Amino acid sequence: MLAFLGLYVLDRDIAVYSGSVIEVFDRVGVSEEAVRSTLSRMVGRGLLARQRRGRRVHFGLTDHATEVLRDGRRRIWETGAVNRAWDGNWTLVGFSLPDSRRGDRHDLRSQLVWAGFGMLQNGLWIAPGTRDAAGIVDRLGLADHVTVFTAQHAKPTESADLVHRVFDTAAIAARYRAFTARWGGRTPPPGLPDDLARLLVLHTDWLQLVRQDPHLPAEHLDEDWPAIEAEELFHALDARYRDTASAIAAELIDEVPVEGT
Repeated sequence: MLAFLGLYVLDRDIAVYSGSVIEVFDRVGVSEEAVRSTLSRMVGRGLLARQRRGRRVHFGLTDHATEVLRDGRRRIWETGAVNRAWDGNWTLVGFSLPDSRRGDRHDLRSQLVWAGFGMLQNGLWIAPGTRDAAGIVDRLGLADHVTVFTAQHAKPTESADLVHRVFDTAAIAARYRAFTARWGGRTPPPGLPDDLARLLVLHTDWLQLVRQDPHLPAEHLDEDWPAIEAEELFHALDARYRDTASAIAAELIDEVPVEGT
């Protein structure tokens, strides 16, 4: 769903008819019940807002959803999959939360993983470069329980050791190789009837990859790091599918202006 919203709703000030969304996702084998359930959950999480026109229900993005989708777009098109511009700094986040705040602790850890952090030791998480940890802490209301700072390694610690000790580089590499194996054949993955379906699944797969990638310094990774080939493949396939997919989407999607715009 995030891939669809990012491709066809983000920054357009529109709301889309639920029936259109159901029709789009039918092309990738997602049932009407599953689509309606997802839309309802996203309303409950403050990501979508309902807008009624007669008997039809349309869904538009909230400010929170716009922020999430723009972050995903930055990761795909600006940050990229290979970090060749690391400045040697690390962002560190230390925290201590009692068991009575287990839910807050889980939310903080989840947000840190999304932001590219890994656990160095209990209560201390690190990420290469300068990350917006303060924004995470503020959103969760945990400023009194968290310490954030930037630093560089010092002997006997080596940055290369931190990269491979804190982050599961083998698992990251395996995910990129799996993407290349799935999408790099002479024919698209089966079960995708047209370029709209292919583009949606392509972007969904790629977004899941970059969301799980902490964007580690290239200098501490293998020269043939599989993210390089995978990213080139993603860009090539996006260019191949996008125009035809946009034409199909324009025919399928019933949209209205967001109320108040």
